[in-house]
Amino acid sequence: MNLQEFVAEKAREFGIPGVAVGVLTAGEETFASYGVTSADNPQPVDERTLFHVASVTKTFTATALMRLVSQGKVELTAPVRRYVPELKLVDEDVARQITVMNLLNHTAGFDWNLMDVEDDSLAGFVDGLAKLPLIAPPGARASYSQAGYNLVGRIIENVTGLPYEKAVSTLLLEPLELSNTVYDLDDVIVRKFVVGHNRDEDGTLRPAVPWKANRAGERGNNPGGGIVSTTSDLLRWARFHLGTGDGLLPVELLHGMRDETVPLRASTLGDGFGICWFRREVDGVRTIGHGGSGNGQFAELLVVPERDFAIVSLTNAGPDGYTFNQTVVRWALEHYLGLVDRDPEPIPYDDVRAREVAGRYEIDAMNLDIAADGSRLTLAVGIKPEIRAASDAEMPPDYPAAAIGFLPAEDEYIVTEGGLTGQRGYFSRNPEGTITGIDLAGRLFTKTHP
Repeated sequence: MNLQEFVAEKAREFGIPGVAVGVLTAGEETFASYGVTSADNPQPVDERTLFHVASVTKTFTATALMRLVSQGKVELTAPVRRYVPELKLVDEDVARQITVMNLLNHTAGFDWNLMDVEDDSLAGFVDGLAKLPLIAPPGARASYSQAGYNLVGRIIENVTGLPYEKAVSTLLLEPLELSNTVYDLDDVIVRKFVVGHNRDEDGTLRPAVPWKANRAGERGNNPGGGIVSTTSDLLRWARFHLGTGDGLLPVELLHGMRDETVPLRASTLGDGFGICWFRREVDGVRTIGHGGSGNGQFAELLVVPERDFAIVSLTNAGPDGYTFNQTVVRWALEHYLGLVDRDPEPIPYDDVRAREVAGRYEIDAMNLDIAADGSRLTLAVGIKPEIRAASDAEMPPDYPAAAIGFLPAEDEYIVTEGGLTGQRGYFSRNPEGTITGIDLAGRLFTKTHP
């Protein structure tokens, strides 16, 4: 079975209206597409069709920042306040201590994001950070944070004197000729683009509104997740990171972004963060990558530097778009490189352990509920009801309760069904041994109720 056949088969199996996949191997590009841009207004999807790639944007934000490092305008070990003196947080000591690197490798101690910013700008977003909860001292642990990358965007603005989007365009998009990589919806609607889709409880697909799932102001959230791009442009982006810098970045800085800066435990994201990149070993070979999830749109970019290989997979339906992407990436790794990537097997149900971890866990935006019924342990996660009620915009659906199982390593788990199948994480304990939190998708949820 070739790439096109596999992509079409899996898109039909998962019920995805439109998908686009690109593979770069030994300098050669192969594209495979299936389906349509929208269930209601169908146009064929191809490698030049735009998708909202959400958090894959962070790889562009981090690389733009590294260009400023190479120019001597930013120091990674410097406090953020050197470049954003207006930064205020709930803890003044933390505001003074956080470094640029803490933002780039998600160790600033920020909660996920800020939900109620009205000013549609990065300056407005930063003003609102004074209300964002802190979950750990700077440098103490990694916890994936959208807010941290939006703050990186403000560094870029202040240092360059340009709006973030213009700065990234000048530093990266224009010199690399990424002409179909854009932020503004005005630039999207003059090109062919997909519509995201979500499923109702009866399985019916409906268009996802808003088109971008940014509730903290579109511009204020752009550094963490605003880019819209194509499989063709993203393979060109992967070529750049596999190359020698194209005169934009010294190769030691470009490739140094792959090096581990902080380890991760039991995470689907990988075994460590580089500068932005998720580092993950597959069958003994190092990979780097980043995923993205928007409102009914999912993206995955994986690069295997030592094999000169990259794959991009983009889909326009949730929640199964995530599972489709993971399935295609695994098939490509095995088909092209002979690398086998399998999930670990959970151990049998243990009711004592299950009831110990049961309860509600929270971040600023979402609730996560663990339940044990004597035979099965489940995880459900969704946007907080009060946030849904306060928003005028439609939001992505919640993930209903799905089975999880403990792994052999202490306090580690894996999701075994539903839209989060394959997600791994672990439960945190305090020094007295009490469960205090759970990591899911690299984010720390704090236990609030038994």
